[in-house]
Amino acid sequence: MAQPRGFVGAACDSIISRVWGLPPESSSYTICEVRIPIGDQGSRIQLAATLWQPILARNEQLAGTLLSRCPYGLGFGIPQLLCRVLAARRYQVLFVGCRGTFQSEGEFDPFRTEVEDGKACVEWMRKQDWYTGSFATVGCSYLGFTQWALLRDPPKDMVTAVISIGPHDFSRVSWGTGALNLDIVRWAYNIAHQEESFWQVMYRNLTVDRTLKPVLDGFPLHKSVEDHFDGKAPWLNELMHRPNLSDPYYEATQLGQALDRVDIPILLSTGWYDLFLEQTMEQYYRLKERDVEVALTVGSWTHAGTALSPVPNRQMLGWLDEHMLGETKEKREHPLQYYVTGAEEWRYAATFPARTTAQSLYFDAGNKLSKTKPSLQSETSTFTFNPRDPTPLMGGNILMNGGCVEDTALAARSDTVVFTTEPLEEDVEFVGQPSVEIFHTTDNPHADLFVRISEVDNKGKSKNICDGFQRLDLARSEELVKLKLHHRAHRFVKGATIRLLIAGGSHPHLAKNPGMEEANATAEIVKSVKHTVQFGNSKLSRIILPVL
Repeated sequence: MAQPRGFVGAACDSIISRVWGLPPESSSYTICEVRIPIGDQGSRIQLAATLWQPILARNEQLAGTLLSRCPYGLGFGIPQLLCRVLAARRYQVLFVGCRGTFQSEGEFDPFRTEVEDGKACVEWMRKQDWYTGSFATVGCSYLGFTQWALLRDPPKDMVTAVISIGPHDFSRVSWGTGALNLDIVRWAYNIAHQEESFWQVMYRNLTVDRTLKPVLDGFPLHKSVEDHFDGKAPWLNELMHRPNLSDPYYEATQLGQALDRVDIPILLSTGWYDLFLEQTMEQYYRLKERDVEVALTVGSWTHAGTALSPVPNRQMLGWLDEHMLGETKEKREHPLQYYVTGAEEWRYAATFPARTTAQSLYFDAGNKLSKTKPSLQSETSTFTFNPRDPTPLMGGNILMNGGCVEDTALAARSDTVVFTTEPLEEDVEFVGQPSVEIFHTTDNPHADLFVRISEVDNKGKSKNICDGFQRLDLARSEELVKLKLHHRAHRFVKGATIRLLIAGGSHPHLAKNPGMEEANATAEIVKSVKHTVQFGNSKLSRIILPVL
């Protein structure tokens, strides 16, 4: 039975509208619980869902039908805020719980069932008397992935999609660098406990790093994780033993085909410090190459910061009104909008990146970075990575507690080496994807390479700008390692210095390399790795910045 919005709900909606700077509401709404049968007769299950329907005045029409699918429950949360915002502006929203979560039946097997479940939900929706004949999709993070799952075979009655911080290839999120991304363990921890009481969930969110530290520090990692979860996340055990991206296990999670097939307008948003940043940038580039109508907003946000920011949520409403109603009062003027950190300014453009020039900063004597090629004889800098005392994570592109932070302490560690410019004589602004080329050897082939560009102020304090990481190929024969860093738009200010930090890990963001033959999740014995960075003469190690 449909329940009307109450006084508390209306007050909550009013607060959200003010905080996000949204246009005025045009309707109240009702919420009705529904069940969606999916699967064959012999294996049929029901997904729990809520239908948010605007209460229309006489002669008013629905703005359209929206579909969103979520593993985080149908109650209060960030995804549900979107339902409230949209239903109060004449959009009808079908909000579906993913299988195996909360009241939805079946077993939760993240990312691997979303293609078939999405099709089933659309087929059911088309048969309902309230369906308007066409629909759009909205949502962030996992809710963005469910949209790409639907777009692998785009429905003919789907007219647009608003995808925020949503990956299209989950396998690369987990194993794309060659090392296991431990964000998946943190996420599994939240999923395993998300159906507890509100206060229990809040407590776990606040203490997750402290709780998981001994788990992620443990050797062997797979046993440490399995013992902690005690059967509460069986899919995680499976994933930890499958580092090969060509494993058929990942096929249903690799949705790159959607980028070749979609032909409807797509609105993308992300943050410079979001863990899915690179996949969003790939989505933008590939759709742009195919002349698909695509717009992109990139702020200085983290993962959660993007979901909560007023900017993408206001743009979502304008985009839907334009592409579902044909209204242009909030029409987006520029396809691309991105924030330049350091300058603290928004830029507006027709395409990305801006016209830039590749500027090299060469490793030089005294651990300096210089615009001119060094003429000295080849020199070296060394450091040792110890899996028992790994180089720690500070900020960056991670699921929680990332972003831009002071990382001065990293440069003082014995397991890092840094190269730094002289104080800048003028501002230097770059836009795009920096890269590094490092002549680099190790005394053990089982090694990782982490690099970070930071900005150091005149007091010696540094903050991270962008990172890169790669588990090195065991079969590599060349000393030169080429590594792309995260996309970024940043202005280094006059008087500051640019620092490149090199390390052998970033824990607990990425699983420690044990330095042994055994796979990193199953290794019980570990071995340190000595890294040697070479520069000078013919060994032209360097950073390459796309400078405006």
